[in-house]
Amino acid sequence: MEEYMLAQEMDGAAKTMGSKKDGEVPFRLLASSAARKEPSVDMSRVVGCMDILFICLDTLRYDVAVREEEKGTTKVLNRYGRWQKCQAPGNFTWPSHHAMFSGFLPAPWDSKNVADRELLFFPKQIGLGNKVPKGAYGFSGSTIMEGLEKDGYDTWCVGGVSFFDKRSDLGKVFPGYFQKSYWHPSFGCQVKDSFKNQVDLLLRKAKEAEEERKIFLYLNVDAIHYPNYFYLEAADHDTVESHGAALRYVDGQLGRLLDGWKEKRGDAFVICCSDHGTCYGEDGCQFHGINHPVVNTVPYKHFFL
Repeated sequence: MEEYMLAQEMDGAAKTMGSKKDGEVPFRLLASSAARKEPSVDMSRVVGCMDILFICLDTLRYDVAVREEEKGTTKVLNRYGRWQKCQAPGNFTWPSHHAMFSGFLPAPWDSKNVADRELLFFPKQIGLGNKVPKGAYGFSGSTIMEGLEKDGYDTWCVGGVSFFDKRSDLGKVFPGYFQKSYWHPSFGCQVKDSFKNQVDLLLRKAKEAEEERKIFLYLNVDAIHYPNYFYLEAADHDTVESHGAALRYVDGQLGRLLDGWKEKRGDAFVICCSDHGTCYGEDGCQFHGINHPVVNTVPYKHFFL
């Protein structure tokens, strides 16, 4: 009975909001909000024309990213514009990546509704009246990767955190979304040179790849994730300061990756963001997987090589 009443209420709400077709999402108001925003990039000029690199700086806090940006200590990242303050899609890796892999990237911090975001990728079968927003790439299937594969892309994943460690059943889920996936213990959070090892692999693979086939690469950089104390001299536990030191390490290796990719593969469109932040004692909170402003606020940027 409760289920029936809920269905009746939802049906009434849909009629009130102006839905005209069975199965059409009643988001006329939201769609009009999205239509007012001019996209910063036209994905129809990206998809099929160049590689797409999705670089997730796992666990990077927005405040630390901006602090290092303003100090000028992240010279590579600073080349490509300022960080945008955004809302995290989830409060830890698992929910955040399910959202992002379905096209729902971090939303601008001042968003007032679900449509107050620039959608680079749009799942055509769901949401906003099923109409692809201006500038977005409308994909078929359950993930961006599935859609791009249908459009001729080779999809790659280079994992970092344990959710990409294919030695466990849970760790096989995300890599299973890609045609090619790579993980090695030397990419793990506990390894100080984890990002260097990931970049070394990627530059070899890029050199061997078919030149004519475009690549969608997802890279999970876990060096900023705990533990990160070993990036700060004489430190014996993780702090906001060691978090910043880890970002500085990542920035140095990122230059190798972007310059090497450009040299070997040519033009590319790059999405660079965090999936969530993390706490170091704020309000008594530790790490992530909880809703706290520090966890829910992430840096985001996209740019062209």
